[in-house]
Amino acid sequence: MKIAVVGAGALGLYYGALLQKSGNKLHFLLRRDYDAITRRGLQVCSVDGDFHLKPVKGYRSTTAIGPVELVLIGLKTFSNKKMVDLVRPLVGPETMLVTLQNGLGNEELLTGAFPAEQVIGGVAFLCANRGEPGTVHHLGQGAIRIGLAGGGRSQAAEKVAQTFSAAGISCEYVGDLLKTRWEKLVWNIPFNGLCALTGKNVAELLAHAPSRQLINDLMQEVVTAANAQPLTSPIDGPPFIEKMIGATGTMGGYRPSMMIDRLEGRPLELDSIYEKPLERAAATGIETPHIRMLYSLLDLGE
Repeated sequence: MKIAVVGAGALGLYYGALLQKSGNKLHFLLRRDYDAITRRGLQVCSVDGDFHLKPVKGYRSTTAIGPVELVLIGLKTFSNKKMVDLVRPLVGPETMLVTLQNGLGNEELLTGAFPAEQVIGGVAFLCANRGEPGTVHHLGQGAIRIGLAGGGRSQAAEKVAQTFSAAGISCEYVGDLLKTRWEKLVWNIPFNGLCALTGKNVAELLAHAPSRQLINDLMQEVVTAANAQPLTSPIDGPPFIEKMIGATGTMGGYRPSMMIDRLEGRPLELDSIYEKPLERAAATGIETPHIRMLYSLLDLGE
């Protein structure tokens, strides 16, 4: 399958590398890593085993790539104003688009420009960070959950799921994409925000009893807001929260992406991870004081 990766950060590089390693034809839109990857290839340092890819096809523009069968979108959502223009040269009548971006609103942006039956949304449960140019570090996990933006199933979307699975990526096809996105927010809202604010990694937060309680309180607010949305079934709060905290306890000193972005002076993904969920909670009359305070403090530092 001919695949383009738009947003070649840790997520895009890692999944793109696995897809190329399994025999697909990958084309990476690159910025910081362009010289390193086009000269020396892509190095993946993984808990599942290191590997190196060479050659790797890197490009500075999507017009140089042209139409592909699949577009994998890993852009940080603060770049969404450019997403449609970046993606458009890659899209033909049969092209499938997969966004694995954080938060809410990404599928809606794509379906406003492309047919809904070509748009797949998904979430990635991945611990990965970029290293020096041309290197990505996979620290753990990596499963993804995907679903058609318009709901239901299609042969084309099933083929995408099979392509991920054949690359060794655990891929679950879900019927309720909105619920899946809110489930990811149960983790993203507390850990991304608190790590960014405090400069502490996930293990340090969990080891501090008051912070651990705050994480639990934030997660419960996300669950309450989620269950006021039109989900096919509610999120079962206490056991799901326990599962999320337990999984985080296996990550060691993981630093979430928002923490790294803040340390390195980059914008934060506040709109998709905080603003849109807060708007949707308020629209259903749900009070979210802990989330709103966390968002306010993050926004103050921008």
